[in-house]
Amino acid sequence: MRLNKPLLIVISGPSAVGKDVLIDLLKTYDSNYHFVITTTTRKIRKDEKEGINHFFISVEKFNKRIKDGKFLEWAKVYGNYYGVEKKQVEIALEEGKDVIIRVDVQGAERIRQIYEDSLQIFILPPNINILKQHLIIRGVNDPSDMNLRLKKAKEEIDKAIDFKYSVINYENKLVETAKKINEIIDKEHKYIKDSLS
Repeated sequence: MRLNKPLLIVISGPSAVGKDVLIDLLKTYDSNYHFVITTTTRKIRKDEKEGINHFFISVEKFNKRIKDGKFLEWAKVYGNYYGVEKKQVEIALEEGKDVIIRVDVQGAERIRQIYEDSLQIFILPPNINILKQHLIIRGVNDPSDMNLRLKKAKEEIDKAIDFKYSVINYENKLVETAKKINEIIDKEHKYIKDSLS
């Protein structure tokens, strides 16, 4: 458990790069992490659970939360809305927990504007062909949707330079990648501790 100032950690990267699986692995590293559960208007997938993977709500309810200023950041991605609720982040930081948020590149940029000292980590695929294979496995078979996601992935990869750290998620190396992310977080905590002493 880390005892110094809690961090707001943003994990981003293109669709199908393995962000969700990496976050699941990070849950085994430190009990002082708070993993933000995003709110979305998309339909629940068969392997997902309400309140664990996302909070699934209607477009009407989502729009009301936008109007009421409930979101730290929100975006429309591939026809569905996704948002990070402010309260969830603020409470966890007040409790001294490191907050981990998984968002797209747009969301990471907005959070960077609000929390300048957020720790931003971009997950890269080894190459675009592996990303394509992951999308096929996920069931994105429609050629136009596939092309759209791959085009967007290339644009997002170009934005990796805006992040403090970039980590390549090599094929069949998820555990090693999660370990590397955890080591980055430890390193940032050590830096904060040393700068305060």
